[in-house]
Amino acid sequence: MTKQKLETLKDMDMTIKKSDGMGAILNEDSTTFRVWAPHAEKVFVVGDFNDWKEDVFELSKEDNGYWAATSEEAKAGDEYKYLIHNDGKTFQRNDPYAFEVTNSNGNSIIRSLDFDWGDDEFQMPHWNELVIYELHVGTFNRKKKDEVGTFDDVIEKLPYLQGLGINCIELLPVAEFAGGISWGYNPAHPFAIEQDYGGPDGLAKLIREAHAKGIAVIMDVVYNHFGPSDVDLWQFDGWSDNDKGGIYFYNDHRSETPWGDTRPDYGRPEVRRYLRDNALMWVEKYRCDGLRMDATSYIRFEGGGLGYDTVIEEGNILMRDINAELNEKYPNVLTIAEDLKGHSIVTDHPEDNGLGYGSQWDMNFVHPVRELLINTSDDGRDLQKIVDALEFSYSNDVFRRIVYTESHDEVANGKARVPEEIQPGDAESDFAKKRAILGIVLTLTAPGIPMLFQGQEFIEDEYFKDSEGLDWKKHERNKGIQKLVSDVVALRTGKVERSFGLREQEIKIGHFNNETKILSFVRGGGEPVLMVFNFSNQDFTDYGIGLEEKQEWKIRFDSSWKGYDDSFSDIQVDDIKLSEAETDDKPWTGSVNIPGYSCQIYTL
Repeated sequence: MTKQKLETLKDMDMTIKKSDGMGAILNEDSTTFRVWAPHAEKVFVVGDFNDWKEDVFELSKEDNGYWAATSEEAKAGDEYKYLIHNDGKTFQRNDPYAFEVTNSNGNSIIRSLDFDWGDDEFQMPHWNELVIYELHVGTFNRKKKDEVGTFDDVIEKLPYLQGLGINCIELLPVAEFAGGISWGYNPAHPFAIEQDYGGPDGLAKLIREAHAKGIAVIMDVVYNHFGPSDVDLWQFDGWSDNDKGGIYFYNDHRSETPWGDTRPDYGRPEVRRYLRDNALMWVEKYRCDGLRMDATSYIRFEGGGLGYDTVIEEGNILMRDINAELNEKYPNVLTIAEDLKGHSIVTDHPEDNGLGYGSQWDMNFVHPVRELLINTSDDGRDLQKIVDALEFSYSNDVFRRIVYTESHDEVANGKARVPEEIQPGDAESDFAKKRAILGIVLTLTAPGIPMLFQGQEFIEDEYFKDSEGLDWKKHERNKGIQKLVSDVVALRTGKVERSFGLREQEIKIGHFNNETKILSFVRGGGEPVLMVFNFSNQDFTDYGIGLEEKQEWKIRFDSSWKGYDDSFSDIQVDDIKLSEAETDDKPWTGSVNIPGYSCQIYTL
């Protein structure tokens, strides 16, 4: 990108900032409507307040394709649409900025987002303390097969998440989408909230209740495409080129995405403003603590970075500008990119020509770790891949990456939950449970911000489907595994003393044996935490690992403890026994008992 190109686009932005507010703006005794429709010849608003008469309330033309007027009759709760005239034709369109719609193909509703937040002064924990729990509102606590889960259903489970130790939930997209059952990655109305989930008031209530329990909320947003169905933005004011999407979309080959020809035209300052305004809405109106932006590689590249794709410079500018503004105004807000290209530019600072995201999902962790866990042969496990995954970082900061073994993408579309991949049809077998636990503990102790996917903590084995709820019967069977996860989360978040090393930058690989499949590493320097993993099914007693200093390492966690599961090991795991003998080129040897497929955590 050239400096001149960037400056030109910024200059273009200045022209639209003169317009004050968009959509239906509630005043004390009136409502102002403002819409962008540069190819319209006339624009009217029709709705409850004028009996849907098509020639009563006409908007006046402003500069740069904007139309606006104020009505003293229109009030909160009224349904409405824009009626756009173009070349002898008329089009009824929902308000692109509508905060609420009756349904995805219904009407816009006049309303504000001035919620009563009470004494909510919540601040997200420091990023190095976060444990993220990704959940899908429609399936997380679905009560009946034919009923979609709601925000209230999630609220019901907040005490459970709080007990698990979760301090941050990440919601799959909740912007109004077509129908009632969906992952959410098909936004039809980006500013409205899915009515089947509980609408705007339901979302605000969820966030308020989550904050009251010390749980931050990150919102998943989709800016790489819209729809593709029930999208009134399509040919919004009647104009299009090449029979493409019109003013909100690219009208050439750049419109193409795997989800339809609906990539927004990032070259238009009005479209960039639209997406920027949307990002700010989640933070300013709903008090979200972070944004996870879906498939950012399809904002950066025409084909998503596959092969030698052409860079979309305007897309980079969009993301950089949103991140820079959020960082300036709300430095505690965490923006996360689902980029999955392994590029540090995504999390580099804007002054270093980076995009400025706070963190990004890390392909360099999830793929090698899942591969190692799923491998049916102990001999085939290459611990070097785990070492590489542990030592990787972006932008010289380990917390610039999100580490995980399960997500909505990794457990669907032909890929199953980790225990099901390990032993298809018998995901609750000893082998499957133990190796899945290794992945969970590795995630929670690795450098990075750890993330779990709904149900992972009780060995959910079903593919993620938006039509099927989470199986809470498995939770009743596997409460011990949930207890195991909560014990590690307590160490990770600092609820257990002497565990600060898990929240520090440093990692040192201690013992690394590809024959025995034993790996140990130390997190942190000031208050170190020692991890020992056995990636084989063989039990080891009095196994020696090298240690730098004469220190008394105390056992704080043992994944093989029978208190977590009756089928686990009978081998006693104690504090490390120390001897002054060289191992791993280190002056001291620590003697440990390590049951098969287990891991231990030690602190000083």
